[in-house]
Amino acid sequence: MMGNNMSGWFKIDLWKRVIGALFLGLALGLGLRYGMGADAGGAFAETWISWVGDLFLRLIRMLIVPLVFLTLVSGIVAMGDPKRLGSLGARTIGLYLCTTAIAVTLGLIMATIFQPGASLTPDTFVGADTSKMADVVESAASAGGLVDRLLAIVPTNPIAALASGDILPIIFFAIMFGVGILMAGEIAAPVGKWFDGAAEAMMKVTMIVMETAPIGVFALMATVMATKGLGVLQSLGTLAIALYLACFIHMILTYGGIIKVLLRLPIMPFFRGVTDAQAVAYSTASSSATLPVTITCVEENLGVDKAIAGSVLPLGATINMDGTAIYIGMVALFGAQAMGIEVSLAQYVLIAVMATLVSIGAAGIPSAGLFLSGLALAQVGIPEEQAFLIIGFILPFDRLLDMMRTMTNVTGDAAVATAVAKWEGDFDEAVFLAEDRF
Repeated sequence: MMGNNMSGWFKIDLWKRVIGALFLGLALGLGLRYGMGADAGGAFAETWISWVGDLFLRLIRMLIVPLVFLTLVSGIVAMGDPKRLGSLGARTIGLYLCTTAIAVTLGLIMATIFQPGASLTPDTFVGADTSKMADVVESAASAGGLVDRLLAIVPTNPIAALASGDILPIIFFAIMFGVGILMAGEIAAPVGKWFDGAAEAMMKVTMIVMETAPIGVFALMATVMATKGLGVLQSLGTLAIALYLACFIHMILTYGGIIKVLLRLPIMPFFRGVTDAQAVAYSTASSSATLPVTITCVEENLGVDKAIAGSVLPLGATINMDGTAIYIGMVALFGAQAMGIEVSLAQYVLIAVMATLVSIGAAGIPSAGLFLSGLALAQVGIPEEQAFLIIGFILPFDRLLDMMRTMTNVTGDAAVATAVAKWEGDFDEAVFLAEDRF
């Protein structure tokens, strides 16, 4: 009987289980707070429930360094023949990086305007040690200059960077190592295959951890509601509004601009042509899961040649994460605002660079972007302990945010594939303009 019940549980889509756990945790937390009283209910939750959420956060922290390194090397190796690092590779990667840089800049602007974390205080976050907040502010203010911090991106000891979780040097080394595998050719092919396998295994480990998400989300939500009440929801609502608005603006102006200005094509056929992929992306919150639909839409609706679609889109599902870049920048400022940290211009630049690079290493699976946002929080001087408490605070609501991020990512993949196909002469404009399919 137990086996049948568990089988039924796993047949339910993960996102549905997470949403259900969110509401159950909300109900339990509010029941404890208003049934037992704020002090007694909060104490009960912190004693008997919060450790479950803490365990889930530790599992997330376990994933970050191997997830970034392995998926990024695998993504570079996915370029295949080093000759493809010529015009097609340069155009693809260059355009992906440009749109991602625009995305993170837009995210920082929207977070600065909306101030989603301004209504919070450091003790909002469950388990946060507020006695250390003065040190946090001091460390942020005394952070090294921009040149020094950019130089620190190049690791003098990559192994030490991996061991310490120093993520920017890890990203730099992963890119260099991936390029090295391609340049080495056939002799390094087994190494490339090993990284492909290791990255795939790491994604499976991530999915195993995500199967525990309903339990972790339940505990996190129950603890937050029992200790803080409904007042915390206001700032998260502001964060959601800012993210959705930033993603819509990015899709219309940036991707629409690529189609209209760079390619001199009408915008509406493009957006109509990718509707199915957008719908699947929004419902699954997974760029990887959406990839087959994206390829079909790009080939059949947008007139992109199969060779281009088959190379540009899988690479995009790995390295083109504009929605994630928007989100990472927003979370960094959300945390800084909540902690009362004033972000310097140098830190804004570092967040933008880091979010652009980290989004390249974000796996195309649900909530990968949230796992990586802790790295951005470090750029504004927030220690790891507080950073992951902030992530835990956002996590119960991340599904709604992740759906929009993924839809943005997939739309960007389609726009870049269309542009590269047209520039490479592998584009059928008649298919793009045809309206009978609608």
